[in-house]
Amino acid sequence: MLFSSEQVSNGHPDKICDQISDAIVTDILSHDKKARIAAEVCIKDYDIIILGEITSTYIPDYQKLVMDVLRKIGLKELENYKVQELISAQSPDIAMGVDHDGAGDQGMMFGYATKESEEMLPLPYVLSTRALQKLRSFNLSNDFAILKPDAKAQVSFDYKEHRIDTFLISSQHSESVSLKEVRAVIEKIMQETAEEMSLNTDFHVLVNPTGRFVLGSSFADSGLTGRKIIADTYGGAAHHGGGAFSGKDPSKVDRSAAYMARKVARDIVSSGRADRCEVQLAYAIGVAEPVSLYLDCFGTEKEPAGNIWRSVLDSYDLTPKGIITRLDLLNVDYNLVSSYGHFGKPELPWEKL
Repeated sequence: MLFSSEQVSNGHPDKICDQISDAIVTDILSHDKKARIAAEVCIKDYDIIILGEITSTYIPDYQKLVMDVLRKIGLKELENYKVQELISAQSPDIAMGVDHDGAGDQGMMFGYATKESEEMLPLPYVLSTRALQKLRSFNLSNDFAILKPDAKAQVSFDYKEHRIDTFLISSQHSESVSLKEVRAVIEKIMQETAEEMSLNTDFHVLVNPTGRFVLGSSFADSGLTGRKIIADTYGGAAHHGGGAFSGKDPSKVDRSAAYMARKVARDIVSSGRADRCEVQLAYAIGVAEPVSLYLDCFGTEKEPAGNIWRSVLDSYDLTPKGIITRLDLLNVDYNLVSSYGHFGKPELPWEKL
């Protein structure tokens, strides 16, 4: 039985937008903790549009933030990019609920954890993510002379045999580079990634299956904030409430409650109470307490699931204000999560016991 997960690089057009959105969130919150931010970005070719609702005493230098993100990714010809702003204040109807410590919207959020990797994330997702992080390091050390920033990885994993079945990476590359040269670099990264996790290296290899990937990023596709929510979380191995994270301040439970649900699930697995755990939280707009808490350990629990459920209610403040305080979400550098996943990074407060 095979299960596949995908990750995308920070040069993917959707991820460019996520990174700009979270750079805006981080910058504004560093100057104004009471700000309300819902910043979305779209990109096509050299055109970038920032749109959304922002209420703050601080106005960032949007042009500088965008250029800093593009430069960090490794994109070139920065002088050709044009930035347009379409921003208004937060709706007073939403503000009325949030300002009284209620949730800013209705919806459900999921958190998940599993013992199958040290990150407590699904193996095919971890493999895809680690491979692209290695690819990123290679590109930085070679000044993007061979491969370019836009890339995707996908791993199909055989859980019955506990082995990698297929490893796929598609990476943008320089026009002067042959597919043979591209394959040599990427196959080495695949092998190293598998070996580091003590997994098989005799998997099926797919590298740039079309044979050519020269035109990439926003010039081969358009990008939009929040379009890679599965790559941001658990690679499809767990449920997702549908709300994007990037571009939102933590008063938005789409973001903060998803982080808290991950922490709860992670704490349960870390403490040995279960080998796998998924937590669902649901909220109503303007209401502080969640309207429901659901927990599933998939039969791996070491004690009655009802006991675990009750302990969650007793041990965690699941109101938006309580979550923000416990995880110190007004002081997080959201640039750390705007690419290569929002979970599994030990420096993040929701990844700590």
